[in-house]
Amino acid sequence: MQIPGWLLLLYLVWAQGVAAFDYELGVSMGTQEPAEMVTEVGTAFWYGFALGDLLTYIPILLLGLIGHLRGRPWGRITIAAALGITVYWPIVCLAAMVDARGAAGWNFHNEAPFWIVLPLVLAWGIWGLIVVVKEAQEDGADVRR
Repeated sequence: MQIPGWLLLLYLVWAQGVAAFDYELGVSMGTQEPAEMVTEVGTAFWYGFALGDLLTYIPILLLGLIGHLRGRPWGRITIAAALGITVYWPIVCLAAMVDARGAAGWNFHNEAPFWIVLPLVLAWGIWGLIVVVKEAQEDGADVRR
């Protein structure tokens, strides 16, 4: 769980953290989509995710990875919270892309990278949650409550 988690964290800092401070810099880096492609509403949506990732997801994932790696009691809870976000946001992004197809001003024609990367992120999140639950069960925690 650690290697994909740290890779995802680095990607989030690079792709989302930068865009949260300067969305246009993210566009020039190729990590964000320009308004001409996804509309002004689309850029607001992507910016919202970038800012949300910077303020919540990145810190929770960082703490979760560190805590889980070190076997801290709070590490399992924190990594589970991060994995919950990891499962949630790819679904939202893919659903929004699908629903926006054909909308006025939506000129997003190359969805392939999203359909490759986001399901992989989603799968890692689901797998990680399963691992965390199994670890808790092995440690004798009652995860049914």
